Amino acid sequence: MKSKHHSQSLPNSKHPLPPAPGEQGVYFDYAATTPVASEVAAAMGKFLTQNGTFGNPHSTTHRFGHAALEAVNTARQDVATLINAAADEIVWTSGATEAINLAIKGVMLSPYARGRHLVITALEHKAVLENANWLSRAGFDVTHVAPDPDGMITPAVIEAALRPDTALVSVMHVNNEVGTITDIPEIARVVRDTGAVFHVDAAQSAARLPLDVSVLGMDLLSLSAHKIYGPKGIGALFLRRSIRSAIAPQTHGGGQEGGLRGGTLPTHQIVGLGFAARLVANGLASEASRLTILDHRLLRWLEGIDGATVNGNALARVPGIMNIAFPGVEAESLMIALSDIAIATGSACTSAAVEPSHVLRALGISDALAQSSVRLSFGRYTTEAEIDFVGHRMNEAVSTLRSIAV
Repeated sequence: MKSKHHSQSLPNSKHPLPPAPGEQGVYFDYAATTPVASEVAAAMGKFLTQNGTFGNPHSTTHRFGHAALEAVNTARQDVATLINAAADEIVWTSGATEAINLAIKGVMLSPYARGRHLVITALEHKAVLENANWLSRAGFDVTHVAPDPDGMITPAVIEAALRPDTALVSVMHVNNEVGTITDIPEIARVVRDTGAVFHVDAAQSAARLPLDVSVLGMDLLSLSAHKIYGPKGIGALFLRRSIRSAIAPQTHGGGQEGGLRGGTLPTHQIVGLGFAARLVANGLASEASRLTILDHRLLRWLEGIDGATVNGNALARVPGIMNIAFPGVEAESLMIALSDIAIATGSACTSAAVEPSHVLRALGISDALAQSSVRLSFGRYTTEAEIDFVGHRMNEAVSTLRSIAV
């Protein structure tokens, strides 16, 4: 495996390491979901029971509701601070999937849409792809942009897909399967020049990269709490103030969230997302440095496996998400052999699929190699000892499986 990283001293992979830390083994599937930070869980617990702040944040005729609303407003500001937005540009949703639905359908179904043409990429999450499929069946025109030979979505290829009737462009910031980083500022410039609206799926980048909506330039940005050490079931959509009136609501109810998303707000979950956003913002630089060191260390281990390759652009990739192909070894067999390590073959939404990953196919990787590929993702609670354990076990398991196949 060819990779550029710092030289490090590693344990001898020919000798066994201690047993896996923890009874459940080692968790290397952070791209699917992250553990809730203990500080986040503690903060959430104060907004559930009779002795806590349990009021309805929409019932502001009494102090119970006022206290809940104050907590919601604090969390809204925390999420806004994470991405350098205004608090009133944050819309609560049930997660990134709902945020994506509100962004894509909200623009395309709006009576103010400039056309009926949607541009997405072939590397998007299923939440984007299925929205596009639904719109296509409803008579909208959808263009799926392919990556370049290096596996990247370039501003030039987006520009070539734009038309006078393009209403929306939706692009993933960090790919959830291979970890590649898209040049969002340049794509935003290209999209902005045409007058189309620009949405970015930032579920994977929020815990790993600085997110400044003023610098990045998108109009809409979707976030997920459970990808940044917050609870499942809550997310947010950044909605630039200048286009708010151009979004058609997708959930109607009591007029909450400025009429864009009806439903009683789950105070405890919102508090969890806000607290998680604050934790991420305060430790982003130091965590990025730590993950880079761990990423390089794991790559050093994997270099010892003959034929192993990094899928996607190995240089334009966030530390902590890597997709590795092991020729001659079936990914499913490898995961069985590594039952003490939680890894994946791709997106959590498609992990039960028999077909090879649509992302790897879009990158031009053969079905055979795609079915020999696994995703390793780690984060805030990953230790150097776990990196060494996983690296050792990967070498051991691949060697064993190849010897059986001979």
